[in-house]
Amino acid sequence: MELAVVWFCVIALLWLGYLFLEGFDFGVGMLLPVLAEDNTERRVMVNTIGPVWDGNEVWLIVAVGATFAAFPGWYASLLSATYLPVLLVLLGLIGRGVAFEYRGKVDSDRWRRTWDRVIFTGSLVPALGVGLLISTTVFGLPLDADGNRVGSVFASVRPETVLGAVALVGFALVHGAVFLSLKTDGDIRHRARNLALRFGPLALAPLGALLVLAQLEAGAGWSWLAVGVAAAAGVVAFDRLGRGREGQAFAALGVVIAAAVVALFGALYPNVLPSTLDPAWSLTVADTASSPYTLQVISWVALFGTPAVLVYQAWTYWVFRKRVSTAHIPPVHVP
Repeated sequence: MELAVVWFCVIALLWLGYLFLEGFDFGVGMLLPVLAEDNTERRVMVNTIGPVWDGNEVWLIVAVGATFAAFPGWYASLLSATYLPVLLVLLGLIGRGVAFEYRGKVDSDRWRRTWDRVIFTGSLVPALGVGLLISTTVFGLPLDADGNRVGSVFASVRPETVLGAVALVGFALVHGAVFLSLKTDGDIRHRARNLALRFGPLALAPLGALLVLAQLEAGAGWSWLAVGVAAAAGVVAFDRLGRGREGQAFAALGVVIAAAVVALFGALYPNVLPSTLDPAWSLTVADTASSPYTLQVISWVALFGTPAVLVYQAWTYWVFRKRVSTAHIPPVHVP
C-alpha cells in the first residue's frame, strides 16, 4: 500500500479519535443548562470533563496538521474555502477553554451563568462547524480546475453539509448524556440516562440520514456494510443503556462513530475533496499528496510520537476513571 493511501487512512483515524473523545465533552457542554438543577450539579458536570477536555482537542490539531503535512493541496483548498466556519470553531474552542478556567473565579451566580453560556455556545458552535467541515470534505465544493473555490464564503453551506453539522450535534448530545450517566452518580446520572433513552434515537437520526446520503452519492458495496454496522451498534447502545450498562453503551456509541467515519471516508476515496462543478476537477489522494520523502519522514515521526500520546492520554482517563457526584464537590471557595 502506498504511503499516500496509508496517510489518508491515518487522517480518517485521527478524525475518528477527535469525534469520539471531543464528542462527549461537546455534549456535556451543551447539556449543562439542561440537566443540572443548581450550581453544584453544574460543577459535577464540568468536573467530569475537566481533566480531559484539553487533551481531547489535541486530536483536532493533529488531524489538521497531518493533513497539512501529508496532503498540502487538500489542506489549502479545504481550509481556504471554509475559513469562516473554521474561524468560528476556533473562537468557540478558545471561549470554552477560558470559561472552564474562569467560571469559578468569582462567587457570583451572575458570573457563573455568564460563563456557563459561554461553555454552551463554545460547545455548540464547534460541533456545528466540525460537522460542516467533514461533510464538506465528503460532498465537495464548487472547485475549478485549479482547485480554487467558485462562489462566496458560504459555498460550503448546502443542505447536505448542514445535515452533517446537525448530525454531529445530535451524536454529541447522545454521547455526552451517556458519558454523564457513566461518570456521575445520583440524580444527575438518572436524568442523563433517561434523556439519552428518550431522545437518543431522534438525535441520531440525522447521522443515519447523512450516512445514507453519502452512500447514495458515492458509496461502494463495502461502505454500505459500515452503515449497517453503525445502525446495529446504535441499537445495541440503547439496549445496553436501558439495562443500566452505561460502559457498554458508551463503547457501542464508539462503534457507531467509527463505522460512520469508515462509511464517510470510504465514500470519499480516492478523492479528498470532490468538485461539484466537474468530477474531473476533484482533488484526489494522488494529486494532493506530499513527496514520497516527506511522507516517509512524517511516518517515522508518527511511529514514535503516537504511542507516547496514546499512553499518556489513556493514563489520564485511568486516573480520573471514578464517578463524580455532588458529595464530592466542596463548598465554593474564592480567594
